[in-house]
Amino acid sequence: MTDRSFIRHVVFFSAKDKGDIARIRDGLSMLRDIPHSQTFEVVENKNVDALSGEVDVVVYAEFESDDALRAYKAHQLYQDAIAVVRPLRELRIAADF
Repeated sequence: MTDRSFIRHVVFFSAKDKGDIARIRDGLSMLRDIPHSQTFEVVENKNVDALSGEVDVVVYAEFESDDALRAYKAHQLYQDAIAVVRPLRELRIAADF
């Protein structure tokens, strides 16, 4: 176990159509303008793992508290990003730890 004093938020996305990966990445990049995270990244998966190719885009963020993560998810830009990305994605898996 770790004594880390922050929350990691990791979300994996796959595209319904591989031609939409850049649009998904761009839609998720809107989230970086939400002020509640200490660290925020949106990256395309490099797909170097021969055993798994399902994930196309990853969101990684760090928050100082549960309240900061809740405020991030309550922000209007979060809803705007969902409106762009949801119709384009197949898979969405999130973990907060």
